[in-house]
Amino acid sequence: MDHRADPRLDALQQRLGHRFGQLRLLQRALTHRSFGAVRAHLVREDSLHRVAVALGLPDVLRLSEGEARGGGAQRPSILADALEAVIGATFVDGGFDAAHTLVRRLFGEIIATTEADSWTKDAKTELQEWLQGRKLPVPSYAIVATRGQAHAQTFHVECTVTALGLVEGGEGRSRRAAEQEAARRMLATLKANDRPGGPLRS
Repeated sequence: MDHRADPRLDALQQRLGHRFGQLRLLQRALTHRSFGAVRAHLVREDSLHRVAVALGLPDVLRLSEGEARGGGAQRPSILADALEAVIGATFVDGGFDAAHTLVRRLFGEIIATTEADSWTKDAKTELQEWLQGRKLPVPSYAIVATRGQAHAQTFHVECTVTALGLVEGGEGRSRRAAEQEAARRMLATLKANDRPGGPLRS
């Protein structure tokens, strides 16, 4: 279907609350790199994925035939990238105010119900800083198992802090999500053991 006359894009713009003056920007934002050029930065995948699904992005993504057959329209990483690209396209098309309004519209509830600290740094970053602050090497992450079909896989990742002989596992619908969970568990272990009298204290 020609996206220039695609009623699905009209409906998406209504859900976004922004009417694109340059529709090609929205089309490009919804085009996976398997189809053409698209941004590949990943930020807060889980949150972006949930919002992307709520917006109905799986129905309007442009994918290669192979990616589509493999369930790419449902893949969290692809949907997160697409939503991020849509926000970027809104900025280019409508300027800062339009993009700011869109972000508040899409993430207002999440922002309001999430403690500020959790937005300033993720678990992997906090873990790395915790270790570096104690002059310890950064952790390593490794996928130890995957389950499920290609479009709905669950990853099991282990986070290892070799210097302390510690290993923690985490699961997620993407490698990044699993790494974040493993890092959160490692942080919890380290902080529990770092209290006065704990094994990490001299």
